[in-house]
Amino acid sequence: MNSYLPVNSVLRSLEVLKILNRQRVSSVDHIHRVSGLPKPTVVRLLETLIEAGYVSKRESDKGYRVTSQVAALSCGFHGAPLAVEAGRPWAQELTRVHKWPVAIAVPNGNAVMVCDTTCGESPMAPYHALIYKRMGLVTTALGRAYLAFCPPEERRLTMQLLKNSSHPDSEIMELSDMVDHVIRVTQKMRFAERIGVKASEPSSSVAVPIYGHDEGKILATIGMTYYTRAVRREDVLKRYVPQLKAASAAITESIKRMSNALDTERAEWPGDVPARNGESEPVAIGA
Repeated sequence: MNSYLPVNSVLRSLEVLKILNRQRVSSVDHIHRVSGLPKPTVVRLLETLIEAGYVSKRESDKGYRVTSQVAALSCGFHGAPLAVEAGRPWAQELTRVHKWPVAIAVPNGNAVMVCDTTCGESPMAPYHALIYKRMGLVTTALGRAYLAFCPPEERRLTMQLLKNSSHPDSEIMELSDMVDHVIRVTQKMRFAERIGVKASEPSSSVAVPIYGHDEGKILATIGMTYYTRAVRREDVLKRYVPQLKAASAAITESIKRMSNALDTERAEWPGDVPARNGESEPVAIGA
């Protein structure tokens, strides 16, 4: 429950921005008809947005349009947003069923970066504070799921970038035979795995790639972490891995639907860059 009532002027301003964003030029009358707001209110909101730098007015035809400054509103929305949006409900469902935390990471140069995690929803999370943390491509399951299954040329360039960087995994790149072995084993198993064997590393993880709209393009990886001594590997192979793969396939389908919906909206509204309107909803995953 919200602590305060919503500020109507803010809601109305955002609604006006959405309407402006769907056309190259909009009139007061058009915004009035679409939003249902009184024309004097529309004018006041437009003048406020002009003052803030998000809207400009064309004197020649008395039309209004958004400025390039609206792009600043999406600066914090980076990585592979469709994969994260589509994957979040599935990550939550996996944690609901198995209790272990699930994370979604996106490629980030010489690493992968965690953009969503259910650590806060898991009663048995081995760690916390993972959000926006960069994870190793060789030493973590999330990273291996990307490195092993991305296109060969992309893998070559990524490995070269990692080798020439200051990332902790860069030293491992000197052990080329070991890295190649990790990649081959991961490809053969068709999922990535990190098994914790030290007392200082009590957890293990499994992960799979999430493919995008383009064939072979990996947008993200999704993985589950668990305490090594609490789960038999037989259960990991029979339950966790198949359900991670099923979730990945469903997320890919959701990404395709969301991408098609965006393309359709852009075609209907010239110059439109619409906001996404909802996340995918998973069916229940059986335990």
